[in-house]
Amino acid sequence: MMFDTLANALATIMNNESRGKTECVIYPSSKLIIAVLNTMKKAGYIGDYELINDGKGGKVVVKLLGKINKVGVIKPRFPVKKDEFEAWEREYLPSREIGLLIVSTPQGVMSHIEAKQKGIGGVLLAYVY
Repeated sequence: MMFDTLANALATIMNNESRGKTECVIYPSSKLIIAVLNTMKKAGYIGDYELINDGKGGKVVVKLLGKINKVGVIKPRFPVKKDEFEAWEREYLPSREIGLLIVSTPQGVMSHIEAKQKGIGGVLLAYVY
């Protein structure tokens, strides 16, 4: 039984990225995993991805670009107000302008940079740099 599918998906990406692979298969897929992958794709950390529906939960084939140094989930999922992102950046990211935090907000899953621009808070899901 799998408890945290997002952690499993990001660990799969990290393992394949560190081995120099050009693509990886994530299963099972979920709407949250797709939203996190979409945020990472917008930021340029991964290439395109393809959703394959096999009737058992689905699979996602992700093209890797070799730009990820580290990716992981944030547990427990801390709530963050709109003006508290700076402290969490210092906690999880190596430098000010490097990497991003992925946040679940009332307006959907987005990076912490977008959330700061929109002036909304949310719940921390993951980090990538």
